[in-house]
Amino acid sequence: MAAGPDAIWLCVRKTSAFLRKNKNMPVMNAEPGNLLGLNKQKYSGLSHKKAADVHVTINGKKENIIMTATSQRGASKRGGKNFFADTGVSKGGKTVKTLARLIRFRPDLASEATAKYNKVKRSLKKRKVAAKSRRAGK
Repeated sequence: MAAGPDAIWLCVRKTSAFLRKNKNMPVMNAEPGNLLGLNKQKYSGLSHKKAADVHVTINGKKENIIMTATSQRGASKRGGKNFFADTGVSKGGKTVKTLARLIRFRPDLASEATAKYNKVKRSLKKRKVAAKSRRAGK
């Protein structure tokens, strides 16, 4: 019999290898599947049955925004159970459909997921360098 999420959280909350503690800061967590990085059961990727995350992967020069959620499928023949399933999120107008899937999966994290997606998307934009005119100073 597998342990429930509450029992896993009691074991992991203070003794996880992913914890990041600093003075005058909340306890942060770097585990995979943790949406905000806070050390709370609501956001935990290890102890919550429906973990969800939005992050960036880099393939060569291309940067992709990936939505990760706990796999709902059973065991595969070769690799055992897939814990996380990744879905690419478009940087254009098709994002609403993929984010809607995440919102249906975890409705309590809807606002946090959309806010994180917007922050990640904004961080990937390149700054336009304004060319200075040589005649402007004369």
